[in-house]
Amino acid sequence: MAQVSNTFDSYDSIGNREDLSDVIYDISPVDTPFMSNIGRTKATNTLHEWQVDSLAAHSADNSVIEGDDATNDAVSATSRYKNYTQISDKVVVVSGTQEVINKAGRKSEVAYQVAKRGRELKRDMEARLTCQQGAIVGNSTLAQECAGLETFLSQNINTHGSGGATDDGWRTTPGYPDNDVTDGSQVAFTETMLKANMQATYTAGGNPDCLMVGPYNKRVVSGFSGIATLYRDQKKVGPAQIIGAADIYVSDFGELQVVPNRFQRDRTAFFLDKQYWAVAYLRPFQVKPLSRTGDAEKRQMLVEYTLEARNPEASAKSPDLSTS
Repeated sequence: MAQVSNTFDSYDSIGNREDLSDVIYDISPVDTPFMSNIGRTKATNTLHEWQVDSLAAHSADNSVIEGDDATNDAVSATSRYKNYTQISDKVVVVSGTQEVINKAGRKSEVAYQVAKRGRELKRDMEARLTCQQGAIVGNSTLAQECAGLETFLSQNINTHGSGGATDDGWRTTPGYPDNDVTDGSQVAFTETMLKANMQATYTAGGNPDCLMVGPYNKRVVSGFSGIATLYRDQKKVGPAQIIGAADIYVSDFGELQVVPNRFQRDRTAFFLDKQYWAVAYLRPFQVKPLSRTGDAEKRQMLVEYTLEARNPEASAKSPDLSTS
């Protein structure tokens, strides 16, 4: 069939309105499993401090003679740990014209960009809180930075790969991790490593309930024999489910929820007793208008925070893991 002569069609038209959806699709991940599952507390200074203590070693020979004089037991002081706060921000500048014109998918460009930057800021925080970097004491020309999760886990760890190390001297001086973790040669994550870390934390008094890993090692863990029920009974006629994911690992010392984290380093696996970790906020998330210097709206989203390691020995890590 041919088009009738002199038909005015859409290809000839100049005034047709564009067909632009009023929805903006964004697949960028914003889940922050570490920050969202640990505690939240308040900091009152840029140097945030807390105390850590432990009981004396147990003894099966704790017996005394009837009527004997009391003997004074040794008293040990608490340990004083600390971390520095870090300021993170995102700044939005939107022209006056862009704010008022008719837009698809959002009414206010300023509000849309502020919300977007807020999600970006949470991703930045998750990466920092789980990182391998030590704290940096700031000054007028150097930004202050908080120590990350990897640096606090310096005792209950599987052996680093060749050349790798986590400094443990920070516990006495200066009381916070001030050195970055040194990466070593990478090794495959094994179930033997997992079991060793669970035993070490149990012996120390911790009860890890979360195994947090990167995407590659989430797949590795799915192949461990301790994964709970890799099948589901089909009790009625209909489509069956194939389960290929590891959600719970059942160990000799308790169950571990296996949680993937896009923003931590894939080369490290964390065994977390979540009650012993918290984000301490000196200044919670806030949005402030900045002074106008022309025809534009300016907003600064800012947060000042640090990681509080309430007792690092309750958790563990497996460093230098293969990622491919």
